[in-house]
Amino acid sequence: MKAMETRILYVRLPCNPIFPIGAVYLADHVHKQFPDIIQKILDLGTVPPLDYASALDDCIDQFKPTLLVYSWRDIQIYAPVGGRGGNPLQYTFEYYYALNPFLKARGALGLLRIASGYYGELWRNANLIKRGFKRARKYHPDAKLVVGGGAVSVFYEQVARSLPKGTIVSVGEGETLLEKLLRGEDFLDERCYIVGETKPRDRMIHEFPNPIEKAACDYDYIASIWDEFEYYFQSQDFYIGVQTKRGCPHNCCYCVYTVIEGKQVRINPADEVVKEMQQLYKKGVRNFWFTDAQFIPARKYIDDAIELLQKIVDAGMTDIHWAAYIRADNLTPKLAELMVKTGMNYFEIGITSGSQELVRKMRMGYNLRTVLENCRDLKAAGFNDLVSVNYSFNVIDERPETIRQTIAYHRELEKIFGADKVEPAIFFIGLQPHTHLEEYALKNDILKPGYDPMNVKPWTVRKLLWNPEPLGSFFGEVCLQAWQRNPNDFGREVMDILEERLGRADLEEALTAPIEKSNPQLVTAP
Repeated sequence: MKAMETRILYVRLPCNPIFPIGAVYLADHVHKQFPDIIQKILDLGTVPPLDYASALDDCIDQFKPTLLVYSWRDIQIYAPVGGRGGNPLQYTFEYYYALNPFLKARGALGLLRIASGYYGELWRNANLIKRGFKRARKYHPDAKLVVGGGAVSVFYEQVARSLPKGTIVSVGEGETLLEKLLRGEDFLDERCYIVGETKPRDRMIHEFPNPIEKAACDYDYIASIWDEFEYYFQSQDFYIGVQTKRGCPHNCCYCVYTVIEGKQVRINPADEVVKEMQQLYKKGVRNFWFTDAQFIPARKYIDDAIELLQKIVDAGMTDIHWAAYIRADNLTPKLAELMVKTGMNYFEIGITSGSQELVRKMRMGYNLRTVLENCRDLKAAGFNDLVSVNYSFNVIDERPETIRQTIAYHRELEKIFGADKVEPAIFFIGLQPHTHLEEYALKNDILKPGYDPMNVKPWTVRKLLWNPEPLGSFFGEVCLQAWQRNPNDFGREVMDILEERLGRADLEEALTAPIEKSNPQLVTAP
């Protein structure tokens, strides 16, 4: 494929209106490497559903791409709150755990509606890909097709059955793959395969991505190739994504981030990150989301975070707000001060459990005592905004005493920040391919080799939505009671009900865990 003849159309498939940073960064990278290539971005997330097909047709007819690059962000439906036409977790728990037959029937109907929407979206997205590819080949019979994105990276082994022969399936980062494709070089050593021609290598997702030197995104260029660019600036509610690093060094048992982005953390130069933010700032953006897997993944990266935040201050962006996922065990008083000074007004911490014993068993690498100390430093620095704390009950060896420890830990966080500022987000893990939790499920005959992780039938959902007995029914009952009592504040209600039923441990008990010589086992699911 000769660069001068190439016209690339990036199509972000429909999803929630989240800034399409993946397609934006890809287009920017290609422009830096091949400035003569003509590119365009079509974000179907900004298009009304009835207009998806016509918008795609019109764009292809006008642009006549020689290369289509599709970004597919969402597939799996397991979520703690609102999803496709309702609350998947609520309907699932009503169907499996409700004693009231009318409530059980409502859950069944809700799940049926969600499953219909889920399979409908799979069909729709696959057909948008096929439709665009077929239409592009009317103008250029040798047009090529690349499909990637977060959903494809997780389910890359399953999506082939829905894609046209010849589709290049990209796993994880796509910059070097596109470079080689555009230069006419062999690209099959990248994390990819060609539908109908090659098969994905065994454990391909675990291969290390090729590092790239990341410079500030050129948003004047992006605005020139993306007609819907202003869509995300019309409301002050949108947080615009900015990436400060890639990779996550941790080994959490249920998380797929590490294998998609790789365990090697690659820092984007602070000057380049600030230049990127300044471009958006001049366009009126005041809300930023640092899209890293973790903003401060380990203590060795604290100095990098301090450098970045200090340069944001020095750049004069004093009226911004930002948010991120943060490992709160990696804060220092100086960093906490800079976080507040630069406008952090929300952050998420995924401690998963308030029991140090369970945190260790889930390979999280957290010291919960340090998290509390650092949260006190953050509060002392003047942080008075919202903290979302993710709890995933019943993942590994959960028991009444560990639940009581989590309650004690959560109440201490409420003492630090204020009960109205600490929002418990209650998750039940959706078992993801390529994770340690999946390996355990396969080894213990909970899942069968060759199972389909995209299957959402009732007998598979019960295994993939991880809530094993002996506590599964108990948590189901608690959650159903919480939805009945206060559906608009589900997380806090769950914590209140758990404390009513089980009580609260001493905080010191939550923070102390004996070292075990043998590797702990996950609790067996039914």
